[in-house]
Amino acid sequence: MATAKKAPAKKAPASKAAPAKKVAAKNAAPATKVAAKKAAPAKTVAAKKAAPAKSAAAAKKAAPAKKRTPNAAFMKALTLSPALAAVVGDKPLPRTEIVSKLWVYIKAKDLQDKLNKRMINADEKLRAVFGKAQVSMFEMAGLIGKHVK
Repeated sequence: MATAKKAPAKKAPASKAAPAKKVAAKNAAPATKVAAKKAAPAKTVAAKKAAPAKSAAAAKKAAPAKKRTPNAAFMKALTLSPALAAVVGDKPLPRTEIVSKLWVYIKAKDLQDKLNKRMINADEKLRAVFGKAQVSMFEMAGLIGKHVK
């Protein structure tokens, strides 16, 4: 019977940096070997930490912050439905002002739920706007959209 020949085991290739360290370590005194091993990683870590700080500072100087301008669509005055006009007033208002005036009304009438402040308990006027007895503060802006043009 013929048996298959096994390939000779390959040795792991030695890294190029490893012999240089061994030569330097052989020539150095035992006390300096420890110091050399500790000092090398510290230098690379310090260099890595210093580089991002410089680039972040350079980025701040290169691009001065612009003042944000409001979107014109949010500032456009909208006509209100009669149900919403009963709560916030009958003049056309931008969407941001409508939400602000709703919050003034809610705070004045103490309509926030006592246990969960994110929920708003609707009175008769707000029930006509929201369509239900209790609404989340996050739903409120979406429900207003049905009452503005």
